[in-house]
Amino acid sequence: MKKEDRNKLLKDKKVVEEINRHLWIESEKAGYDIGFEKAAEDWLEKFSKAWLDYHSPKKKPTKPKKSS
Repeated sequence: MKKEDRNKLLKDKKVVEEINRHLWIESEKAGYDIGFEKAAEDWLEKFSKAWLDYHSPKKKPTKPKKSS
C-alpha cells in the first residue's frame, strides 16, 4: 500500500477505531501495550484491504446501450 493511501486511511475515524480495537486485542495477547504505531502497521498490513473492500461503495456494472 502506498504511503499516501496509508495516510488517507489513518485520517478516517472508522479506521482509527478499528486500529484501536486491534491495539487492545493484540496488547491483551502480548500482555503489554504494543503501542498505536505497531498496531496500525499490523492492522494496515493484515486487514486494510478487506476493510476497504467491505466499506467501499460497490460499482454497479453498466449495461451496454442498445443501438436502434
